[in-house]
Amino acid sequence: MTGYPFAFLTVTLLTAAINLGIAAADLAGARFVRANSARVGVPRSWLPWLGALKAAGAAGLLLGLCDVALRPLGAAAACGLSLFYLGALAFHLRARVLHNLAFPGFYFATAVASLALNVSS
Repeated sequence: MTGYPFAFLTVTLLTAAINLGIAAADLAGARFVRANSARVGVPRSWLPWLGALKAAGAAGLLLGLCDVALRPLGAAAACGLSLFYLGALAFHLRARVLHNLAFPGFYFATAVASLALNVSS
């Protein structure tokens, strides 16, 4: 991890941490996750898969920090998470659930920032 710019490390670690946290909530079937998914029309049966995707994205981000040779994996994970949260934003907009749009918006912003910093660093 030496030699990486501070912003790149900070944003990537933040993105990985928040994704691991929400993945754990998805996998545990937390009440707030179940309620939100019901409001936006995501079947409950999808939650473990969505949690697994978030956890995989976080793992990819962390692996991308381990070695310069694995940096493309981090970029791919950031890209995948960006697309994932773009889909989450679309689900919220389609269902007109706007009161908590900031949450997928924040996750999307961190994923995009991780991607941008990965590519530019």
